[in-house]
Amino acid sequence: MTTTKKDLALEISERLGVKKQLAYEVVDTLFKAMRESLISGDRIEIRGFGVLGVKDTKPKPAARNPRTGEIVYVPARKKSYFKAGVLIKKALHQPLDPTGLEESEPMRKS
Repeated sequence: MTTTKKDLALEISERLGVKKQLAYEVVDTLFKAMRESLISGDRIEIRGFGVLGVKDTKPKPAARNPRTGEIVYVPARKKSYFKAGVLIKKALHQPLDPTGLEESEPMRKS
């Protein structure tokens, strides 16, 4: 399942009892500010959620095109990253069920 900006705005609207349009504008403005901050190279730290940032990559002078086998030069660039906070890490590291198998996964016979 995917959560969209609209879904987040509706959730905020319901929880805070504000108009949907106002909640959407708040969510949209927040993401615009975060995007501009990352583009300018800043690091965003949200306690209890995680860290968003930008890293520089190294140039790769001898990468290979897998289709043609041709050796190509890949210049240095920037890439984004997200490091989950402690609360998210703890929630995601919980076992799915006591046996460690997903419910939809049938037992396989050997």
